[in-house]
Amino acid sequence: MSKKIYIETYGCQMNFSDSEIVASVMTSHHAKIAGSPEDADVILLNTCSIRDNAEQRVVNRLRALQHLRKRRPGLLIGVLGCMAERLKEELLEEKTPGLRVDLVAGPDAYRQLPELMADAETGQKAINVLLSADETYADISPVRYTPGGVSAFISIMRGCENFCAYCVVPFTRGKERSRDPRSVVTEARRLVAEGYREVTLLGQNVNSYRWKENGSGKITGFSELLGMVASVDPRLRVRFATSHPKDMSDELLHRMADHPNICKAIHLPMQSGSSEVLKRMNRKYSREDYLDRIAAIKRILPGCGLSTDIIAGFCGETEEEFEETLDLMDKAGFDFAFMFKYSERPGTRAAEKYTDDVPDAVKTRRLTAIIDKQQALSMESNRKDVGKTMEVLTEGPSKRSGQMMMGRTTCNKVVVFPDQGYQPGDYVRVKITGCSAATLKGESANED
Repeated sequence: MSKKIYIETYGCQMNFSDSEIVASVMTSHHAKIAGSPEDADVILLNTCSIRDNAEQRVVNRLRALQHLRKRRPGLLIGVLGCMAERLKEELLEEKTPGLRVDLVAGPDAYRQLPELMADAETGQKAINVLLSADETYADISPVRYTPGGVSAFISIMRGCENFCAYCVVPFTRGKERSRDPRSVVTEARRLVAEGYREVTLLGQNVNSYRWKENGSGKITGFSELLGMVASVDPRLRVRFATSHPKDMSDELLHRMADHPNICKAIHLPMQSGSSEVLKRMNRKYSREDYLDRIAAIKRILPGCGLSTDIIAGFCGETEEEFEETLDLMDKAGFDFAFMFKYSERPGTRAAEKYTDDVPDAVKTRRLTAIIDKQQALSMESNRKDVGKTMEVLTEGPSKRSGQMMMGRTTCNKVVVFPDQGYQPGDYVRVKITGCSAATLKGESANED
């Protein structure tokens, strides 16, 4: 194969990590990565199904790409990932006007992409959406988006078995399966050798990571794996995402406290502040359980950065239950949040069991209130950092000014500061002099 492949990615960090796997599979079959869809022989969209608007973005993008077929008659367009898994028949049977797709591959079928492309070239509709019980792509070295960059993802497990009522992930990504910890450590060492200064360990629920060694029966859990990766190099920052509140243990928090290079930032999706809503969501923890985990984080890791996910207007949510969400936000004091209106997904427990009965106007009002609340919390959190001196890992020039650099603190806060000849990957001590709700601003405090 000597084709040029263009990969466009939507959705979560796991999808971006998967696109690096796809790039590795294709380049190992002599394909080249194209810089734009106009220059490609094959266009692959790696998709997300978590919300309806995410799918609609992809549908609109697929329509927009169809005109390229006139300029490149042999052009192939494929859909990968969660949307491929969920809408396979609709995509291939051209049920959506003006939308033609040549191949469809689910998250566990990326090794078969060269064969699927060969089938598509003959005019066949090429599809593989079989979910696997053991595929982890552990033996594939990802082709990184930014070779020699600062940060990289390492996927440590795949799949999810939590079956939250609103979520399609267990159906689109299958059962949980973990990678051999030795392969994870080997990948981390390789990244350090290539000059990377930070890795993020990825899984739908990293706390569920569990590797059982054949023969000895020894079990490695996530806390132990995190320590193994942190021990690769003390200069390597280590992050992880995402944690489930029901599985966030004190053991993990103490492991983070024991290793200075494990970043003091935790993403802990709460989704709702109401125990009744959480029960309907099948989240398997209560409001009190969540507050207990927040208290443990603040006790064991003082100053740890906290971020979360929040859904406004889940099925049956009352005004009182919504107010509980705002109250829990105040009690937790999140630094950042991903906030959404509830979007019913076909095939989920919520779609089958509950009525999506909160009017859209009410969802919008509640989401606006949540966003306003989080803006205030973020501003309050950032103001507390003014006057402090922090170690910042430089990522590159600021988007707004060529004279400024940007980087992140261990708590995952963005900092901008004057460029004094710094390079991506440099650690810089920065004294914080000001802030907005989204960004800290400062000046170098490095000694000459």
